[in-house]
Parts: sequence; C-alpha cells; structure tokens
Amino acid sequence: MTQIESGAAAPVLTVGTSAADSTGRPWFEAEIAKRREFALAMGGPDKIERQHARGRLTARERIERLVDEGSWREIGMMTGSARYDERGQLISVEPSNVVCGQAEIDGRDVIVVAEDFTVRGGSSEATNPEKWQYVERLALTYRWPVIRLVETAGGSVNLLAQMSATKIPGYPHWPMVELLATVPVVGVALGAAAGLGAVRVCASHLSIMTAEGSYLFAGGPAVVKKAVGEDVTNAELGGAGVHARASGVVDNEAADEFEALDDVVRFLSYLPSSVHELPPVRACADPVDRRDEALSTTIPEIKQYSYDMRKLLASVFDDGSLFEIGRYFGQSQITMLARLDGHTVAVLANDPMWLGGSLTVDSAEKITRFVDMADTFHLPVVNLIDQPGTFVGRDAEQKGTLRKGIRTAMALEQARVPWLSLFVRRAYGLAGAAYGPIGGGSINRRLAWPTAHWGSIPIEGGVEAAYRRTLAESDDPDALRAELYARFQPVENPFRTAERFGIQDVIDPRDTRPMLCEWVRQAYRILPAQLGTTARTMRA
Repeated sequence: MTQIESGAAAPVLTVGTSAADSTGRPWFEAEIAKRREFALAMGGPDKIERQHARGRLTARERIERLVDEGSWREIGMMTGSARYDERGQLISVEPSNVVCGQAEIDGRDVIVVAEDFTVRGGSSEATNPEKWQYVERLALTYRWPVIRLVETAGGSVNLLAQMSATKIPGYPHWPMVELLATVPVVGVALGAAAGLGAVRVCASHLSIMTAEGSYLFAGGPAVVKKAVGEDVTNAELGGAGVHARASGVVDNEAADEFEALDDVVRFLSYLPSSVHELPPVRACADPVDRRDEALSTTIPEIKQYSYDMRKLLASVFDDGSLFEIGRYFGQSQITMLARLDGHTVAVLANDPMWLGGSLTVDSAEKITRFVDMADTFHLPVVNLIDQPGTFVGRDAEQKGTLRKGIRTAMALEQARVPWLSLFVRRAYGLAGAAYGPIGGGSINRRLAWPTAHWGSIPIEGGVEAAYRRTLAESDDPDALRAELYARFQPVENPFRTAERFGIQDVIDPRDTRPMLCEWVRQAYRILPAQLGTTARTMRA
C-alpha cells in the first residue's frame, strides 16, 4: 500500500487506515486547528489593537457584524505565507490579507471579500489575487451577490524584490464586467482604498464610504506629491467630502462603519440575487388605497416656488421604504429604491429645491447610471417629473451638459423594464423630453397631475424671446408682458393635452398611491419574460 510521510513528528499513514496522537484524536485535527488559529490571529494582537485605536473594526469583525449569525463559511482560510523548521515542521503562518467566503444575509446567499488591514496594510500586492478572484468567479457561477469590504494600501514596491519581476497591470481572471451584468455588487471603503482597492469600490452597483476615516484615490498623497507637486491630506485628496459629495465617484456617505454595513443589508433587500430572478416582494402593512389629502396642495400656485419632493415621495410609496442613492451628487435629481405594496421599484424625481430640478452634467450622469442598474435587475421605474429644462450658462456649456443629456435620453430609451412617468409640474426642452422611453423601448405609462404643464420652452421664456423687440419698444413693457402671459397660459392646461391623447390621463394627486400600487402589480406580471436578459450591461 502507498505510504504518505507527514513529517518527522507525525505518524506514517497508510491509505485506508487512521492514525491518532497521544490524546486519541486524528493527527490532522491538531494540524487543522493550528492553521485556523494562525488565520484567526490575523496580523497579531498589536496590529489588531492599532486597528481598534483608529476606531475601526477588523475584517473579521466586519463580516460578523454584516452576515446572518452562524452562516459564515470561509474560503481559503489556510492561505498565507508559512515558515517551517529544518525538519519540515510548521512554525507559523502569516495569513493572507484577504478574508473571503460564503454567508447569508436575510437568509440569502452572498459572497463577502474583506481586506485585512492588520496584515501588511491590506496591500493588494501582498495578497493572493487568485483567492479573491476565485470567490468572485464563484459568485458569478452560483449567482450570488458580492460584497467587498475594502481597506487596502494598494500596491507595494517592497514586493518587487520578492517577485524578481514586474507584471502588466490587470487581473485577467477577474470577471468584473460579467459580475456587474449578472449579480448585485456592493463596494464599501472602510479605510484607505487606493489603486486596485479604489477600483473594487467603484466597480459596483452601490459604493459607500464613511464620513470620517475612509479615503479613496488612484494614488495617495505621497504619489501625488511626487507626480504633480501637490501637498494634500488623505481627506483633501479622496475623503467623503470629495467623492461622496463632489465627484460622485462614490454613491453614499455613511456616518460610520455600522451604518455602512446596515446600508449594505438594506440595499440588497431591494434586489434579486441575480438577473435570473425576480426582485423580492415583501409583506406590506401600508394600505394600497391610502390617499394623502396633503397631495392636493403640494404644488405651489406660484410657479417659481419650490416644495419638498422627498416629502411627496414619502407620502406615495410604502411607509419607510425609501432608500436614496447618491443624495449629495447631482442634487437636482433624486434617485431612490422604494416599494409599492411590497414590490421593489426604482424611483426618479426632480428636486425643485436644488437648481429648480434642472438637468445638469452631474444629474445626467446620475440618471444614466441609476437606470442602467434598474434595467439590469428588472426594477420597474417610476419617474416623478418636475423638470424646468437643461441647466444653462457658460459653465454648463463648457462641461458638455447637452451631450450628457443626450446620453441620458439614450439610456432611458434603451430601458426595457415597465415604466411609469408622472408629470407633477414642469417638463420643458431636451431635459423635459428625457422622462422615459418614448420610442422603441419599454412602453411608458404617462400620467399627469392637474398642476402639470410642458412644452419646448416655458411660456415666460418664450414670450421674452418672441416679443423681445415689441417689449423693448412698449411704453409699459410689464403690462404688455402680463397680457402676453395671460394670452398663452390657457394653452398650458394639461387637460388640453389629454384631449389629443398626448397624456393618457390626468389624475387627482390624492389617487397617486392607489394607482401606482395597481400599476406595479401589473408590471410584475410581465417581469418573468425579462429574466436573464437586459438591453445592456451596467456601466460603472
């Protein structure tokens, strides 16, 4: 029979038999326990204490906080750099600085990948790339959502000496595009996220960073200082104030790690596990026939006055179901996940309290990305429209707002999910036309409140343009202007558009929730035909 030597201190095993140590346990039991002990020790007590002193959880504490109790099944726990004595006996193992595995969140399978900053600063160069690539390929194969808890210092030149070579950048076995087209992916920056770490946060359907203590950049302050001579701090270069509020590189800002992990759980609750499944439907205690009397007076009589769109949304969708994405970027546009009678929907809405709700270069990008995600995961879209038009001015022109607006209109036209457009007030110009599929895409249900009005240009601006000379030559331009406004304003009446079937129906604002709940049940009946298909993949 074949003999297997397991080192001088281990018994010689004969295949088909068992051996035990002096305690009567199988010899391998102690070996497995010892290697797991090294893995659980992470970078050692001093490194763990340093992590806690910075106010941060360790990778394993984050995972424990995130997943269902008792569901964690680690993959590659024994991966690491081992040291042996001259007799081949194991001395120690420095574990891999990536902790990954399978678990459940709310009873659904997920894959979690977390960098362990206590081991070599979570450096992407020090890790075993095959390990995290394998588990993400596993997620793609089994159609499980992927959660990346990122805290990594990025690349390290110290590893070059050990490798005795460099490599062309990139990870050819990482199915980044296929993942975004198939399963929900969440990236969370919980410390430094440099280089590859930054990519892993951003290449996701939802990216999150904490308000304090998390930083994201292509190259850190030392690299920036050397490359372009700028002397900046981590926060100035890539903190939440930069990426969650100004650049839009990161979607959401969380107060701390606990809120960030809670947001991961909540976000996933709206999405199917993959494009091959329907979005989840939850029990709903909020009556579908609920009518909010306040909606009848939400829209101000004076056109220039604003109102609270988020309050309007809260009165229409299931109580407590609104989950906003990207609140601080492209603020004239609101993007949310919500529920109607327990059914997940994607919500678009203009915010009249920010630039009047007009389309900016940032809000256009925000809409495009959000609609990509909704279409990928078969989320019906509800768009509440109060669009005064494309934001104008020299800065807007220099930023290419028109091109971005056209790109947004194309993204909407590509959508195949059920779509409902509700005009609550204005819809003007190019931006007003980008309210949903209007050609060969999904059929678009179009409803309006009696307060709605639309056109290629607002009457006020149209009068100024068409009667500029007449107004200039008038003895009383203000009186003439008022007369012209009064002449044209009756044309704005949405009931006149309804007479020509330009709008399918004009509804009582108080009936909005009952009608949307009826529509969403109809929408979910046709979703099974779309499973596994999408007009295009998600664009990060």
